[in-house]
Amino acid sequence: MQDSELEQLLSDIESDRTERKSSLSDPDRVRQAICAFANDLPDSRKPGVVFVGASDDGKPLGVPVTDDLLLRLAAMRDDGKIQPFPSILVEKRRLSRVDVAVVIVEPSIAPPVRLDGRTWIRVGPRRAVATAEEERRLSERRRSRDLPFDIQPLPSATLDELDLGLFQRDYLPQAVARDVVGQNQRTETEQLQGLRFVDAQRQVTVLGMLVLGVDPRRFLPCDYVQFLRLDGTMLTDPIRDEKEIDGPLPNLLRRLDEVMEAHNETAVSITEDRLEVRRPVYPIAALQQLTRNAVLHRTYEGTSAPVRITWFHDRIEIQNPGGPFGQVTTENFGTPGVTDYRNPHLAEAMKVLGYVQRFGVGIQTARRELEKNGNPPPEFEPRSENVLAVVRRRK
Repeated sequence: MQDSELEQLLSDIESDRTERKSSLSDPDRVRQAICAFANDLPDSRKPGVVFVGASDDGKPLGVPVTDDLLLRLAAMRDDGKIQPFPSILVEKRRLSRVDVAVVIVEPSIAPPVRLDGRTWIRVGPRRAVATAEEERRLSERRRSRDLPFDIQPLPSATLDELDLGLFQRDYLPQAVARDVVGQNQRTETEQLQGLRFVDAQRQVTVLGMLVLGVDPRRFLPCDYVQFLRLDGTMLTDPIRDEKEIDGPLPNLLRRLDEVMEAHNETAVSITEDRLEVRRPVYPIAALQQLTRNAVLHRTYEGTSAPVRITWFHDRIEIQNPGGPFGQVTTENFGTPGVTDYRNPHLAEAMKVLGYVQRFGVGIQTARRELEKNGNPPPEFEPRSENVLAVVRRRK
């Protein structure tokens, strides 16, 4: 956006595309504004703007626009509070000869967007939580030709293919604030639509099948993890254990954790003071980060290949189909701060279910946990068709 357009929006106190904040003293109010602009209830199809360092009457205040302020604003995109990820641009702009922090928010192609389980919208110059009818309007607005693969419809799947008990028991209470669920009195189908498990035509989406499917592999043959434990260091060595881990996402991730813990061993060492120290051969937290990353970032489109976990005597290899995506390349793979999401709505589901605490730090967390446990750092081989992660045994 040009400076002239930003200055006009800044000074227009009647505009429903503008939010002004004197500072970042209350970050959640800025997140509410980002969420509301992403939902674009008036369907203006134009970006909304949050000005930080401006008064309610549209005057820049001259607040210092530091790198720390810009980083904190940029982190609101993928800190996990706003789901799915909003499309924002954070800049320092000089307007009316004064520096202002500007957050430009593009309308989402897959509303509704929620902040901590609530759908915020813009009603004239103020923010509000969407009603059931307003959420329905947002759900019906999705532009199918632009949708990521994880929320495209599966024409042959019906609602009978979903585990609705799992939805009501485990997912819905975590995804939507309880008071919102109680107040709106939405039907179950409307609830499924609002969370992108079903589209406006009541067709089950890829996301719905991945998260709630009774038999996801019937529609997505690649949706499983192949686990192989070998008694040696080569693929030709004897097989000690072999499993195919599948099912709806909560069950798949739970079983994957159980298999990892069952196969991990505890090593005993004696210190100089003759104290016995017990440590796992591999830190479970690191294995969880890397295996969940593989499930999240893999491609589910146009392939029958599973995530493969091969547990050798001296290392674990984790391979997922689909190479680096978006701004992540083979050259910058693993660089802190460089993230992108092939399956943004699957990422939302994993966050809702508690399998992701913060986005964009999985590899850093794995590195830290491996170092604490005495393991070598993880090794990555990103290729155009897949990504291989190698974790080596603690010596």
